[in-house]
Amino acid sequence: MSQDVYARIRANPKYQHLVKTRNGYGKIMTIIMFIVYYGYISLIAFDKELLATPLSSSGVTTLGVPIGMGVIVFTVVITAIYVRRANSEFDKMKNEIIKEVQ
Repeated sequence: MSQDVYARIRANPKYQHLVKTRNGYGKIMTIIMFIVYYGYISLIAFDKELLATPLSSSGVTTLGVPIGMGVIVFTVVITAIYVRRANSEFDKMKNEIIKEVQ
C-alpha cells in the first residue's frame, strides 16, 4: 500500500476508534492478568503456610497446587477471550476501514 493509503487509514475516525478500543481492552486484560499472576506470587512470598495447607488430612497435595493450576487455566481462558474478540469485533472493524479507504 502507498503512503497515501496509510495516511487515509490513520485519518479515518473508525481506525482511531479501533485503536483506542483495542488498546484499552488490551490494557484491561493485561492488568487483570498481572493481578492474578502477581497475587499468586505474593501468596508464595508472604503466605507460604496458606499454600502449604493440605487439601485432605491424609493427602499430600497442598492448596498451592490447585491455585497454581487455576492461574494457568485463567491464563488460557483470558487469552481465548481476547483472541475471540480480536477475531470477531476487531477484525470486522479493520475490514470495514480497509473497504472504506479503497
